[in-house]
Amino acid sequence: MFNHIMLGTSDIERSKRFYDAVLGAMGAGDPIRNVTASGHVRYFYLHEGNAFCISEPINDEPATASNGSTIGFKCNSPEQVVEFHDVAVANGGTSIEDAPGPRTTDMGILHLAYVRDPDGHKLCGIHRPG
Repeated sequence: MFNHIMLGTSDIERSKRFYDAVLGAMGAGDPIRNVTASGHVRYFYLHEGNAFCISEPINDEPATASNGSTIGFKCNSPEQVVEFHDVAVANGGTSIEDAPGPRTTDMGILHLAYVRDPDGHKLCGIHRPG
């Protein structure tokens, strides 16, 4: 359904360090660096047919986090959910909501962890046992 997700950042290199660590823990390699015609820097992380991108805002307005939005990253195991959380916090993220672990939902038991990245974007590590 999705081709890519792109988030704005107020500090592209700080954001890159954060996502290098967090997405690296999930198996993503180094991002592709792109400089737009306007000189704005973007990084594209490619992994398992998906693309996650961070960018300096092209309109030169401040980057803001969207209220009510969450980007969910699929984890391969409950342990990887915990690793997602711990690596994020160790690299400038903030733990939010409940501690990482199983939650009973209408969709069954999910293993979840929620953090905010250094720009305030809400992220979720999620594993659906199957």
